[in-house]
Amino acid sequence: MSDKLWIFDTTLRDGEQVPGCQLNTQEKIIVAKALEDLGVDIIEAGFPISSPGDFNSVVEISKAVSNPIICALSRAVEKDIEVAAQALKFAKKGRIHTGIGVSPYHIQFKLRSTPEEIIRRGVAAVKFAKQFVEDVEFYAEDAGRSEPDFLCKIIEEVIKAGATVVNIPDTTGYCLPEQYGGIIADLKNRVSNIDKAIIATHCHNDLGMATANTVAGVQHGARQVEVTINGIGERAGNTSMEEVVMAIKCHKSIPVHTSIDTPKIYKTSRLVSKLMNMPVQPNKAIVGRNAFAHSSGIHQDGVLKHRENYEIIDPKEVGVEESSIVLTARSGRAALKHHLDALGVELEGEELRKVYEEFLLLADSKRDIGRKDLLELVGKYLDESNFIELEKVTYSSNGEINATVQLKIGDQSLEATQTGVGPVDAVLKAIETLVQPQVDLEEFLIQAMTHGSNDVAKVHMRVIKSDKPYYGFASHEDIVLASAFAFVDALNKIPVKEYATA
Repeated sequence: MSDKLWIFDTTLRDGEQVPGCQLNTQEKIIVAKALEDLGVDIIEAGFPISSPGDFNSVVEISKAVSNPIICALSRAVEKDIEVAAQALKFAKKGRIHTGIGVSPYHIQFKLRSTPEEIIRRGVAAVKFAKQFVEDVEFYAEDAGRSEPDFLCKIIEEVIKAGATVVNIPDTTGYCLPEQYGGIIADLKNRVSNIDKAIIATHCHNDLGMATANTVAGVQHGARQVEVTINGIGERAGNTSMEEVVMAIKCHKSIPVHTSIDTPKIYKTSRLVSKLMNMPVQPNKAIVGRNAFAHSSGIHQDGVLKHRENYEIIDPKEVGVEESSIVLTARSGRAALKHHLDALGVELEGEELRKVYEEFLLLADSKRDIGRKDLLELVGKYLDESNFIELEKVTYSSNGEINATVQLKIGDQSLEATQTGVGPVDAVLKAIETLVQPQVDLEEFLIQAMTHGSNDVAKVHMRVIKSDKPYYGFASHEDIVLASAFAFVDALNKIPVKEYATA
């Protein structure tokens, strides 16, 4: 029988502290409902005294969700705690999260205090918070660099005062896993009343150790993990929720279970990324676009024969429809045949060998091999009637934004005009009018490749059709044209059977 591991999500508090990623109240409610649907146990909804907006967000989130505990942050200050309690008045299950710095750095240089005074203030804060809610969490800020004897002492005293959860943050991301695990083990062994509270981890990623430290904490007795979607947060970020949850799911030797509905991880990740305008790095574990992508011929052959040869997680477990076999100069015949089969082209033996040799020559000169390239390689075997070419794009603004596109689909030339909130929006709408596989544009990234006013923009797009992802890439000095070419590139990778041309 495994223990319950409580998932405390602080995306809307610590995660939202990333510069430029602030959400309004309505957006926070959308995220909070998604977290509830995902199965998160506790949502840290904000720091109420920090601003009227944060206060209002905690109030509205408390009204909007029912199952998770709603937590409000405060310092070990009575006014903070009073305001947090007011913000939680509509919460079905409310928690006040209060605390103070406990490392020599914080005691001496930040708080300009003494160890004895820090304990007094911590205990007083917990007792005061208990007047408003039964569930009080105490955070020992910068516990990762604290003195072991002092940390044990203050944790024992705040539990006596009524703390139901004791949070042991590695605030600066300083610890190594064995150090952080040792801190949790020390508390378990030395604090006489530790059984009266849940130990929580709260690790930052300054040295890239957040997930490893959190898992080490769980292995040594922590039963709450404080995490964020996509690992967003201050500086290098917080512990990534999806990484911890899937690490525990993969390793049955860790005797805990969570309530996370893991097939909903990916869509929650994309929601947070979109609302916060914070792209997920391609090689991000679990939710990055390359997390289940294979370009090496050896790996591709292995995955195509048996997925578990190179994947420890079934993509469907986290909400990704399938693995991606990406064609590059390192791809083997198995990958090429896989893509040709998807296009309805069945080649074997000598025919496949010849096409593969031509493919390698092409792949050496191109980063991305798409449907157009494959069509050209095997043109004599395949009807090109559904291939899309972008022939012309014009756009103008006379009170409203208008764009006209001309496409060649097979041997047909088609034209459409649409309006939009901007030229890119209008152009993409016009393209969709002519080619209708009814896709969802899930990811749209623009990167500068050079410098100056004549900068070249590189556009990456990810579109979804029938729950499967397709990628488009293009570059151009004109962002609108780069976007149009990338969109068409993605559309051309969708299998012919999915299309209904206008």
